[in-house]
Amino acid sequence: MKKTTLPVALVQERNHGDADANLAVIEARVAEAARAGARLVLLQELHNGCYFCQHESVAEFDLAEPVPGPSTERLGRLAKRHGVVLVASLFERRAAGLYHNTAVVLEADGRVVGKYRKMHIPDDPGFYEKFYFTPGDLGFQPIDTSVGRLGVLVCWDQWYPEGARLMSLAGAELLLYPTAIGWDPGDEDAEKQRQRDAWILSHRGHAVANGVPVLSCNRVGHEPSPIGAAGIDFWGNSHVLGPQGEFLAEAGGEPQVLLAEVDLARSEQVRRIWPFLRDRRIDAYDGLLKRYLD
Repeated sequence: MKKTTLPVALVQERNHGDADANLAVIEARVAEAARAGARLVLLQELHNGCYFCQHESVAEFDLAEPVPGPSTERLGRLAKRHGVVLVASLFERRAAGLYHNTAVVLEADGRVVGKYRKMHIPDDPGFYEKFYFTPGDLGFQPIDTSVGRLGVLVCWDQWYPEGARLMSLAGAELLLYPTAIGWDPGDEDAEKQRQRDAWILSHRGHAVANGVPVLSCNRVGHEPSPIGAAGIDFWGNSHVLGPQGEFLAEAGGEPQVLLAEVDLARSEQVRRIWPFLRDRRIDAYDGLLKRYLD
């Protein structure tokens, strides 16, 4: 079987203050990734600024912008300059009072070729996303690009096997997760380790269950709380997984351009020996459409 290798890069970064500063760093990081041969570059969730969802404030809606808009224009020029497919993550203003957490895919010629609006929206201490984001309405539809069919999801979606499965059933060749996840600094070390391990295991499970590579790009650094809480320590550990959940590359807890090579032909090989899609009992899954089986 022909080997089809795709060089990929994940830009794991800290917040540098505002959109201009963060986009300037992203431009340098994407240039670095392109020099190293990357053809697909994944950015972290809401990369234009701080993770503002630590509090609820209507003033934060000023950060939102249309898609297409100023950031997609700048990122599109960046993608075209370096000939890479670029997956970005933006605070989308769809209309007055209507906003989404949106991943945008830019083709290597700079065009916006698709977007995904985050479907699962959390509401937890320090992660007050329901105040800001309307759940996505575009469904779980992969986006066709020059490097393959991309199943793009966002952060909290990573805990839901249904989203990964639906993307895979629609022909996604890779699953990509822009992410912003971290610890409460006050948690005990053992609890921190359990949380990070669970996060990584969820992605390995998506890779194994669907027989596809998974790319997850997280942010790093401490971000203080605007309301005097403990803030969040974003733990990094961005990673690239093969279709059996194997690590192809894993970052630490500092800013990094994580590089890996993904063999897209391996999914075919793995699915032949582990034909999970063949053996799905689609006649017996009606209960999945219920909130809970009382």
